[in-house]
Amino acid sequence: MTKEIVRIGCGAGFWGDSAEGPRQLLESGQVDYLILDYLAEITMSLLARSRSKDPAAGYATDFPDVIARLAALIKKHKVRVVTNAGGVNPKACRQVLAERLQAAGIELRIGVVEGDDLLGRAGELKRQGIREMFSGAEFPDKPWSANAYLGAFPIAAALDAGADIVITGRCVDSALALAPLIHEFGWAATDYDRLAAGSLAGHVIECGTQGTGGIVTDWRDSVADWDRMGFPIAEVARDGSFVVAKPAGSGGRITPETVAEQIVYEIGDPASYLLPDVTCDFRHLSLRQAGADRVEVSGARGRAPTASYKVSVTYQDGFRATGTMMIGGVEAVAKARAVAEAILRRTRRLFTDRGLPDYLRTDVEVLGAEANWGESARARGTREVILKLAVHHPDKAALEIFSREFLPSATSMAQGITGFAGGRPSVTPLVRLFSCLVPKSSVAVAVEVDGVALPFRAPEAGVQTAAVAEETAASAPTAGEGGPRAGGRTVPLIALAYGRSGDKGDTANIGVLARRPEFVPVLREQLTAKAVGRYFAHFVRGRVERFEVPGLHGFNFLLHEALGGGGMASLRYDPQGKMMAQILMDFPLQVPAEWSERGLLKT
Repeated sequence: MTKEIVRIGCGAGFWGDSAEGPRQLLESGQVDYLILDYLAEITMSLLARSRSKDPAAGYATDFPDVIARLAALIKKHKVRVVTNAGGVNPKACRQVLAERLQAAGIELRIGVVEGDDLLGRAGELKRQGIREMFSGAEFPDKPWSANAYLGAFPIAAALDAGADIVITGRCVDSALALAPLIHEFGWAATDYDRLAAGSLAGHVIECGTQGTGGIVTDWRDSVADWDRMGFPIAEVARDGSFVVAKPAGSGGRITPETVAEQIVYEIGDPASYLLPDVTCDFRHLSLRQAGADRVEVSGARGRAPTASYKVSVTYQDGFRATGTMMIGGVEAVAKARAVAEAILRRTRRLFTDRGLPDYLRTDVEVLGAEANWGESARARGTREVILKLAVHHPDKAALEIFSREFLPSATSMAQGITGFAGGRPSVTPLVRLFSCLVPKSSVAVAVEVDGVALPFRAPEAGVQTAAVAEETAASAPTAGEGGPRAGGRTVPLIALAYGRSGDKGDTANIGVLARRPEFVPVLREQLTAKAVGRYFAHFVRGRVERFEVPGLHGFNFLLHEALGGGGMASLRYDPQGKMMAQILMDFPLQVPAEWSERGLLKT
């Protein structure tokens, strides 16, 4: 524990990310640790189903091969690897990796963290009356997977014991980066500010190239480098402050704006970002350009974590099918809607003839007509659209009928239908997410290195405290929500701000960050939770919350019940709300005319 700076690179933000990431980071010589983040809720359910058919399955199958190919570089540069590739079967993953390394003649010690998989205790959890933490629904009868989000300390214990590679099951994504910092710097379970800072470093880099300028609002500033994007590196100091960087010569763009976008991605209340090791307060962060493609981040604060683990449970709720077709010509939008209605009427009649019940849900989107913009859409006269028709039914046989009857529309309905290269719509299980809380004391975490179990005792829970309440700064005079201001003009939100959106179950989050501090009062007064709720009335079924993030000169919005049931269960084309920030960028704001005259607005 002698390092003053620990350099952590993330080479995968999801299972299926570019295979170039790990090699790029290792060959750069700029990292001490390589982390690889593979897991999402749908991934866990699929891995659990795979294990149910084959006891040796249930992990990210490409991970052992990736590491075996790069083992010589890992050994040469003395880089240590931390990953959640273990999925629901970390030991099977370890076994295959050990065989690959032995075949390559390279010796690396492998650690494993288990204890997150609670599927075997599903009946017990149901008998305890555990409810869904948002909706209050009962625990599902036949879950596919049930995994607690573990923290960083068990991973750190494996590193303490000399593991070169640590394989975990489900843990919070940021724990992959926090664990090496706990190991290197000796941070204690009560070093809350440092734990919050290390978690923030992990949060910024955990999604791979999203942390180096990927999917940013101002995309034209980095489009030339998209073909060679650099994967992120967090250079973390002992006090928790860190610099976001990337391999020399790689593409991408790292500025306070691009890093800020990633910070607000998929968070809730910035004053109480809940993790198993710490409750984070990200309200007063400081971002500073520290060189070309280098941004220093500081100011994270922490408090004691809660006494519970969040558990993600997945289960099947019937079946789904989604069909798409292109429709062209005059009145393409009207034709697309008429085709969808006809297919639904026809299949419903066939259901009745066969004694089958109606659909549970249907979802029609006319893509190209700005369906996602609702009443704010401006492209209703387009002559070329994609009709997307998604359906949900309890009986697979009913959706087989839908699948067969989708294609005949090409010869029995509107002229101009085409684009059936994919064939009939596939019928697949519809998987839902059930989130709940279980006491940490009831979850036994196990750590081993090279097959030898290590004594591990989870840190004692601290005393949970609330965030310090703060008064909102007074708003400068603006037009408010009531109409144009004398001498003012109307501009879209993107002229004043940039942002990022994501999901947490059926809740969408949209972070909105002012381009200049003087724009914040206008956003505070006009971009209210109520106004955002009205703008997204075609999506939002629950409440809208707004949280201020003063250090980043912005706000984070939570739109509850806005994703059609959540990422895995949604029938929408954007089930995870990835496009919602872009939709909000068209929100009209009233601003002083002089701002335009002085060239302050983004054009």
